[in-house]
Amino acid sequence: MRFDERYIEELKTRLRPSDVIGRTVKLKRQGREWVGLSPFTKEKSPSFFVNDDKGFFHDFSSGKHGDVISFLQETERLSFVEAVTRLAGEAGMALPAEDPQAAEREKKRQGLSDWMDLAQKWFAANLRRSVGQATRDYLARRGLPEDQWDRFGLGYAPNDREGLKNALVQRGARPGELVEAGLLIAPEGGGQPYDRFRDRLIFPILDARGRIVSFGGRAMNPDDRAKYLNGPESPLFHKGSTLYGLPEARRILGAASNSDQSLIVVEGYMDVIACQRAGLPAVAPMGTALTEEQMAVLWRVSSEPVLCFDGDAAGLRAAYRAVERALPLLKPGRSFRFALLSGGKDPDDILRDAGAPALRQAVGETRAFSEVLFQREQAAEPLDTPERRAGLKARLRQAAQAIQDRDLAEQYRADLFDRFDALFPRRAPAPVAPRQGRGRFGPPPVLGQTPEGAEAMQALSRALEPMAAAIAHGALDDPERMDDHLEAIASHGFGDPQLEPLAQAMVGVRFSGQSLDSSALRRHLATSGHSVLLREVEKAAAKSGAPFLAMDKPLGEARTLWSQAFDALTRVAALESALDAAKAAPGQDETFRRLKAERDALRRAIKAGEIWDQPASR
Repeated sequence: MRFDERYIEELKTRLRPSDVIGRTVKLKRQGREWVGLSPFTKEKSPSFFVNDDKGFFHDFSSGKHGDVISFLQETERLSFVEAVTRLAGEAGMALPAEDPQAAEREKKRQGLSDWMDLAQKWFAANLRRSVGQATRDYLARRGLPEDQWDRFGLGYAPNDREGLKNALVQRGARPGELVEAGLLIAPEGGGQPYDRFRDRLIFPILDARGRIVSFGGRAMNPDDRAKYLNGPESPLFHKGSTLYGLPEARRILGAASNSDQSLIVVEGYMDVIACQRAGLPAVAPMGTALTEEQMAVLWRVSSEPVLCFDGDAAGLRAAYRAVERALPLLKPGRSFRFALLSGGKDPDDILRDAGAPALRQAVGETRAFSEVLFQREQAAEPLDTPERRAGLKARLRQAAQAIQDRDLAEQYRADLFDRFDALFPRRAPAPVAPRQGRGRFGPPPVLGQTPEGAEAMQALSRALEPMAAAIAHGALDDPERMDDHLEAIASHGFGDPQLEPLAQAMVGVRFSGQSLDSSALRRHLATSGHSVLLREVEKAAAKSGAPFLAMDKPLGEARTLWSQAFDALTRVAALESALDAAKAAPGQDETFRRLKAERDALRRAIKAGEIWDQPASR
């Protein structure tokens, strides 16, 4: 029976480690972890920890660390297949069907994997031979002592076209296999394959299960065209889904006393090694920008990994590329933070120059994803004109809309607009004179701001227009939805002259910078003389049938529908004004009839609910 990586990851997501391990070890909750006595050693004080969020156990007394599969292998001496089969039954997952072709591919993979292990041993031996002296000197200059070489599997590929090839062929390998594994290069024009890595410091690349799947090499010759070289795509190695240093990073996370520690993403092999030597769980992509597959791997291990870049222009560009790629994938509990290192130093430099505490402090100074996103949009162009500032606001809105999770998109929109308002504080609009009556409505009432004046609103000249009341009600429910329309509300209200005092009061609150939620806004308005009008709005809105008032409507969709209704009523108000002007001017009969027909048609569409299929004006 063979299991691919996706099957194994799905299995582990369906099971809580504390449930599986808790059947063998008596566990007690301790913060975000579970603790118990070691099942591997005799002890009186608990040193065995299980973390459900990270999917690991770690035993300090024995040093053992792993997931639910390895726990069963260790405690019950099951094979990998036996452990997976048992857990699959518990998780309700069907075992994968026997596939002769898949079995043949797995057999082939295993054969290639064996040659990768032998190649690593050959590289490691060369590092300690005379041929590796220059590379040993290089590692000494980089501050990496010999007792760390085996931890990271470092080696050296001599400047020999057939050194590795001959060594493995003597052990029974076929050159074609070594080409397929990425260890040799087959000339395009024919001829004998030769070693891919020559005169390079070698870094083994491991998959999530700790198997060597490829190698990376740093050129020792400064004149070499490629400073770093990775192995090619192969049956073992997919560059876009692999992260260098992941198994060791997971071990560090599992052993961490701080369960909130995040995975750290750096840019190079030596940076990963520097961080891991300092006790930081770091990984790196394969010399390219993070892919969506790699992000998914990161989020399975850590809910908010830290992307670490140099603080210079190139580092900022790399950070902005990561923002662009990650933005649509964000979800609650699935984001990134950023550490932008100052002084032009990378993690390896900081470790050598200032030590592990300084590196931990530098990487620990992080910025939220929304902050770096805002910084990216702010830096896109100068903001010295109203048009450019409006362009920034449009970019912020588009960035928030790129997030596929709608609730999170609304939160980002609010956060980004708050940052915009802090950069460019709003100024209150000039006082708007009461609008003259239009059509049959008559002039708006002048209402007092005292409780007595509010009670006088019981004598409204007519019932409120239901859709206008619904617009006001929607703004009361979610004050932020007014922000894109404040100037229009200040000029035109909510579409019914009798709502003018309420509209002006609500606009004044938003322009004042007060962050009142729905309940606080209603209390403020009630104590300012609008309590009766608020009750009338409630009653009239209930008759409107406006879909944005439905309790089960998602916030983003409700805001879009509200904007459609507001735009429609604003258009009716504009047509009313145009009708007044056309009626008063000679020779405008045809214009008057056209405007009246448009106004009447729009009123009917509003009443019939036909405006909801029209795109909102944003």
